[in-house]
Amino acid sequence: MLGDRYEVGELIGRGGMAEVHLGHDNRLGRTVAIKMLRADLARDSTFLTRFRREAHAAAGLSHHAIVAVYDSGEDTFTETGGATVDIPYIVMEYVDGQTLREILNEEGKLSPDEAARVTMGILSALEYSHDKGIVHRDIKPANVMLTKGGSVKVMDFGIARALADTGATMTSAQAVVGTARYLSPEQAQGETVDARSDLYSAGCVLFELLTGRTPFIGEPVSLVYQHITDPPKPPSAYEPSVPKAMDAVTLHSLAKRREDRYQTAGDFRSDLQAARTGAPLSDGATAVLSAGAAGASVLAHEPQAPPPPTRRDNTREIHESPPPRKLTGLWVAAGVVALLAILGIGYLVMNGRNNGPTTEVIPNVVQRSEAQAKAILAKAGFDDVVVHEVHSNDVAKGYVVGTDPTRGTSVDPSTQIQLNVSNGPGLVQLPDVSGKSVDEAKQILNKAGFTKVQVAGQEVADTQYAKGEVVSAQPALGSSADPSQPVVLTVSNGKEHVPTGLVGQDAGSAQLAILQAHLKVGESKQVLVTDADQAGKVQKVSPSEGKLVDINSTVTLTVGVLSTTVTVSPPSSPTSHHSSPSSSPSSPPSTSPSTKPSPGPTKTAGDAGDGDE
Repeated sequence: MLGDRYEVGELIGRGGMAEVHLGHDNRLGRTVAIKMLRADLARDSTFLTRFRREAHAAAGLSHHAIVAVYDSGEDTFTETGGATVDIPYIVMEYVDGQTLREILNEEGKLSPDEAARVTMGILSALEYSHDKGIVHRDIKPANVMLTKGGSVKVMDFGIARALADTGATMTSAQAVVGTARYLSPEQAQGETVDARSDLYSAGCVLFELLTGRTPFIGEPVSLVYQHITDPPKPPSAYEPSVPKAMDAVTLHSLAKRREDRYQTAGDFRSDLQAARTGAPLSDGATAVLSAGAAGASVLAHEPQAPPPPTRRDNTREIHESPPPRKLTGLWVAAGVVALLAILGIGYLVMNGRNNGPTTEVIPNVVQRSEAQAKAILAKAGFDDVVVHEVHSNDVAKGYVVGTDPTRGTSVDPSTQIQLNVSNGPGLVQLPDVSGKSVDEAKQILNKAGFTKVQVAGQEVADTQYAKGEVVSAQPALGSSADPSQPVVLTVSNGKEHVPTGLVGQDAGSAQLAILQAHLKVGESKQVLVTDADQAGKVQKVSPSEGKLVDINSTVTLTVGVLSTTVTVSPPSSPTSHHSSPSSSPSSPPSTSPSTKPSPGPTKTAGDAGDGDE
């Protein structure tokens, strides 16, 4: 239990710096993810100070494309032997999905449109964080998740910056070794990073999404040198289906000098959208496109080899005041080590190809049978092959989805190659397409992998959806289903039944029932009733109850109005008024109303009830 609030559950992720556990917030009753730093990093007082500050900053980032940070703190743990250590932790939003790294391991690459969409989600998160003054510093596929619904979620804001502030290098706890493929040139040279460094890393991720490989491959030391000096090839050189406009955007993001690449995440995102839709690109990207595949304009300012690092880098950020004199010897030693490291890099780069170990390029065995793939790998010199079964909606059962390391990577022939072989499609959540037109629903379902979409032969009446809109599906919308199975959509006919049981209800209740059936209430009519219990009650419904009508049709109610009768009583009549017809004609009959019988119909109050329907 952390902080007397969070239950720590099973391990769901592990990195070079921390472990992530499934957790439960007992106070709010929700599932969370809990990241706890390794004990050896937790003992670094400088790191703890920076981590606390950055954890608080990350908690202030509230954006749909950023994994939310709910809380942070530290708890005391007792190690074997009785020693105690305060372990910092961060409580985050639990995201039900996969990292881009897992997706790339399974799929190899994404379509150009999907690669652009995912990268735009990353850039949306970066645009927001940069506006808040937070630089991520570690954008890579492992730090980006896709939810089951396809939403992009960027992780690890704050932690990466805290590590950078400690002066992490290529040899510092191997913290940067794992991300050297996405390192910006300024990071590789030990310079201060800014928002544009994140954009370079995002460009590397885009490159990998488009092609299945990063712009540069090799050992970490070689990668650093390539990021600083080597021009990247356009993605279409590795994947011909990549449009030229996407080439231009990618290469513009990978300019060596940060002044030559995109200046904001918003600019990068706008060009990606333009590349998707065929709209004009920005001047910078257009210049790259005009220069051709070589990307001449991106590399107009060819970078120089990195100078030996000085003490003006991230180390200064930690020690804002002059260090005590007793640390002078340590600084000298650190400088010597750094200089030797630079000399070692140069030696390895200049001589490694001739004198270093032999490497081989992993061949492309995607869509090959398991036996064929093993034979191809063996021919290339890779004998240590292990098979790992994965679900795939695109690759048939028994055929290769991808390899780890990925195809095109140069590695020692003794490296173990993991062959990811399809065991058939897995269950995929059926998107909720209720309320969508049939065409829209088919597009959404196809994108999710459901290609066998049918429409039920009979439309149904529904109170919620207009004619032609999807009401439901089989399998049920939102359920997990096999994408290879057909999906049958049930569509609304745009009609609804006039509610039954309205006659005899009070007018207000009847009107509410009509509105709830997505029908309109017309101007009520009135009819005279003599029974006081029927006053204000519905006497008739038009169209009649239970009749099938179009949604938003008008229903008219006829409501009873109590009849108030006014009767004129005749006075006492003298005998002379009842004389026989033989009476003298000189005595005319009286015309008083009292001598006539009252007519059948009576006058009603207000004279409003003429009985007209």
